[in-house]
Amino acid sequence: MEHWRMILPSFLLIFTFLVTDLLRPTHAIWLNLPSTGTKCVSEEIHSNVVVLADYVVISENYTHTPTVSVKVTSPYGNNLHQKENQTTGQFAFTTAEAGNHLACFWVDGHHQGGGEVSLNLDWRTGISAKDWDSVAKKKN
Repeated sequence: MEHWRMILPSFLLIFTFLVTDLLRPTHAIWLNLPSTGTKCVSEEIHSNVVVLADYVVISENYTHTPTVSVKVTSPYGNNLHQKENQTTGQFAFTTAEAGNHLACFWVDGHHQGGGEVSLNLDWRTGISAKDWDSVAKKKN
């Protein structure tokens, strides 16, 4: 009986982290960016919320991976993140304003293929943006 009393708390902690990870909502989307023009996604977010996003160009059909530019703005047009010539990237911020936060992507002008470019965007907010792996490591 004493053996179970020692194992049970560890088991419950691991089980809780696994369930939390499985139930965590994901906001990963796949965007097909036209060779010219811009494609944007937005999310209505309250103020004082953590936002974390990862993006990556999918380069399965290219010998040379195309690059994209990204610009993220707040509801009042404040620039939160801007990069050019990226094949992968990340942005993170805490919202200062409530409202529609906008992330826009476009293919850089030197793209050789001329067709659409696929991009995977994983956008997380609030509790979903928490790095649970580092929390689990700190608990042990």
